[in-house]
Amino acid sequence: MGFTAAIRANSRPPALQLVKTAVATVLAWVVCSLTIHDGPPPIFAAIAAMLVVQPSLNQSLTKAIERSVGAIAGVVLASALGIAFGHSAVVVLSAVASALALAWVLRMTTGSGNQVAISALLVMVMGATTPGYAGVRVLETIIGAAIGIVVHLALVPPVAVEPARLALDELGGEIAASQERLARALLTMHSRRELDELLMRARRMRPLGEAAESALDDLEDSLALNPRRHRHRDELVAMRESLHSFMPIVTQTLGMTRAFVDQYEDELATEPAVQGIAEELRRAAHDIRRELRLTLAVTYPTFADTDPALTAPLRLKAPKGTRWILVGSLMEDLRRIRMGLGARP
Repeated sequence: MGFTAAIRANSRPPALQLVKTAVATVLAWVVCSLTIHDGPPPIFAAIAAMLVVQPSLNQSLTKAIERSVGAIAGVVLASALGIAFGHSAVVVLSAVASALALAWVLRMTTGSGNQVAISALLVMVMGATTPGYAGVRVLETIIGAAIGIVVHLALVPPVAVEPARLALDELGGEIAASQERLARALLTMHSRRELDELLMRARRMRPLGEAAESALDDLEDSLALNPRRHRHRDELVAMRESLHSFMPIVTQTLGMTRAFVDQYEDELATEPAVQGIAEELRRAAHDIRRELRLTLAVTYPTFADTDPALTAPLRLKAPKGTRWILVGSLMEDLRRIRMGLGARP
């Protein structure tokens, strides 16, 4: 299982990504073969094009810069050492070590640093027997990176809107479901096992929140420098605002669930204050789904009312005995949920 997880992703990349990578690699090879007639096959142009084609244009430009700058730095360093000390094995190893040290001193990214070392190694090994190899190496890399960018622009870069929508919808749906489960739990008796399961299911909201944050980051990255970015910019802003209002509600809903589990007693369901809180939780779940419907245009077959449900204040009588501790805790978190949902129209 560990080996499989190390080499397999949770999902396949888009087919368009595969097509763009293949087209860029082939074009880089053909173009360099036609323009650079001397020396070995244009392997490094093909590699550069292959690595440059990333899921977003922003990532592609970053890779192109890493490859180009790293190749130039490595070639210059190796050429200088080769001219000064020759191409013996000791000099080759020294060139690799010097390249890594140079990347560290200049605080280069991992991709750029590795490219410096690889370029230096190849120039020292192959440049000794291939005249002009260093210059051709740089030229190939730049051509391959440029072709990767051009292909990425020609085949419209994907915009990661749908994964962001699904992630936010899943988060909002789980928040609403957690609030409805807690509302039902407040009105019935439970075993310890059922209480533990209630808390465990509520804890699913946190990883879903992290996944939604990551999906929105991917969407923002895919829009950077993208020709279609203006079409989706407002949608990204709306989803960011919804996520910003949802994340505190995750904490508050989880806190209410934890307080109920920790201070549960069989007679809680008979407490009028607890019954009122359960109704407010159902209304909060309604408003969460309303928020999703307004932001994502999500259709719920059984959800037709678009008016907010958390409108009237909840008035309570003093609970019996020490139940005021639990009721007070639930009411404070409920107040914060109301504020979070009421902050948006």
